[in-house]
Amino acid sequence: MNFPNKLCLAVAGRSAALKGSIRYLRKYFLLPGLYLVFLPGPVMAEAPGINPALPSWGYWFRSQINRHPDVIAAKERMYAALSIADSLERPLYNPELDSSYEREGRYNNYRLGLSQRLDWWGKRDTRKQQARYSRTAARQAYKLAILRKSAAGLRALIEWDAAGQQSVLALRQEEQLGTLLNLVRSRRKSGDIGQVDVEMAFLGLSQKLNDAARAQARIKQAEARLQEALPGWSSAGLTIPENFWTIDMQKNRPRRVDEYPLVAAARAKWEVMKKRAALARLQARAEPTVRLSAGKSADDTVVGVTLSIPLNVRNNYSAQTRAAQRRMFAAEAGYRAVRRRQQMAIRASAAALNEYRKRYQRWRILMAGRGQRSGNLLEKQWRSGDMSTTEYLLALQQRTEGLVAGIELRTQYQLARIDWLFQSGQMKAALMQLKQ
Repeated sequence: MNFPNKLCLAVAGRSAALKGSIRYLRKYFLLPGLYLVFLPGPVMAEAPGINPALPSWGYWFRSQINRHPDVIAAKERMYAALSIADSLERPLYNPELDSSYEREGRYNNYRLGLSQRLDWWGKRDTRKQQARYSRTAARQAYKLAILRKSAAGLRALIEWDAAGQQSVLALRQEEQLGTLLNLVRSRRKSGDIGQVDVEMAFLGLSQKLNDAARAQARIKQAEARLQEALPGWSSAGLTIPENFWTIDMQKNRPRRVDEYPLVAAARAKWEVMKKRAALARLQARAEPTVRLSAGKSADDTVVGVTLSIPLNVRNNYSAQTRAAQRRMFAAEAGYRAVRRRQQMAIRASAAALNEYRKRYQRWRILMAGRGQRSGNLLEKQWRSGDMSTTEYLLALQQRTEGLVAGIELRTQYQLARIDWLFQSGQMKAALMQLKQ
């Protein structure tokens, strides 16, 4: 029996609590692709699959995002903005009704009047156009909130999965060093090695205990972030399907940068500010008020028509007009800045994804099958005496760092893909393609 198999038996012989932790982590934290690289054959059968009861993982994920309080709050803000837009399309001025009564000698004099301010300059048409752009801005802001929460949820899933993989690796190394310590003690009694080797084994085990503790803490922290991002998720929940990373989004029609929710919202806000500036210019113009009245004075019937026009002499409201124009210029500059920034973000995310993809694929080719072979080789060298215990522990540490580097590289590749889907606005399209 070779050394790794002995270690596996030693793992099985440990306490029930630790065995339960390892089984839990193996079941829920390791992705199928990493099983092929890191773990021996019998463990591969424990790779998790997608729950067949769910019609679509993408549908489940989107439902979790829609249940998030932040998304619900964003939806309510959208509805409030849509209601405000509806109010902008209503007539500006309501009619006014007034009446008067007086007693003059033996006569009862009374009068009834109706006045209406006229929208002489067509402000309502401008407000209707403002309402249309306000609705666009509100809907785009809601889309952006969903997009951001979806990206945050996927990132949380990736980080939780990576933390689980590192925890499995740390626990396995801890068990290996525990078994190694027992073997070192036996060889020390037989005189094959010295006391220094025993001490180094103790030091190595103490380091692995610290690594395992930190790995377990990272799992709990990642799990808390995941439960916050996805309200209905549990520790027995689903991980991201493996085919999510193989969806070819390049075949889709590339989204123009102006279609991105953040850019579209900025453009709509600029248009809203344009209409507000136009309204400010119209507000500076006087509008007439027409008043019709009828009544009785003494024995005579009185009918009157009154036309009043305000005189913008003392205040022509030019300051308000200038302020509205400056806000329009600021909104335009803001839109162009957002658009330019988004273009650079798309370009940068695509370049980062390309680099991580190439390095990760190359790493998988380089490490294919080497994880187990390197462990067997190191164990053989140590047992034959060609390698001291200190050198063996150092080599094991380097091997562990290589495996951890692979986990981190895969994690960074996945995060880069999420960032590219987020920056390019194709997150929803990618989730909709998940049929598993």
